[in-house]
Amino acid sequence: FIIVTCATTLFTSGIRINEAHEAAMALRPFAGNLASVLFAISLANAALLGTIIVPLATAYYTCEAMGWEAGVNKTFREAPQFMWIYTSMIFIASVLVVLPGAPLVDLMVLASVVNGLVLPFVLVYALKLSNDPSLMGDLVNKRSFNIIAWLTVTVIIVLTVLLIVFTVA
Repeated sequence: FIIVTCATTLFTSGIRINEAHEAAMALRPFAGNLASVLFAISLANAALLGTIIVPLATAYYTCEAMGWEAGVNKTFREAPQFMWIYTSMIFIASVLVVLPGAPLVDLMVLASVVNGLVLPFVLVYALKLSNDPSLMGDLVNKRSFNIIAWLTVTVIIVLTVLLIVFTVA
């Protein structure tokens, strides 16, 4: 909600942000003097969630795809690739964030763009797996679910292509 509200306010005004406090000011029409506090809480929540979920999911996906042992309940010896991927991602992100003069807003946008570009591939792969009877047995997706899911994935793919086209143009 916060991101959509800020984006709507800033985009329609033709404002490009370079610092987080500039984005917080976009909430002023909605939140008044509490705009900075609301933005800070929302940003901290998103950052905390992203710090945990993105590296963890990436480590799990990569290890699953490669056939490596994975799990937060495993030791470094039991699942070294998983632990290295997870730890490396957190370390690299931490270093980037504390670099003096780092373009944090650009890094946030870049992370969102990469996520948006990868999402269609993940969704198609997940749908193919969830429809594989040799993998899922009787629990494959029902036809009605597949219609909705594939329509949703198609819309996301079209939006991703439009993002690329309008960004490059």
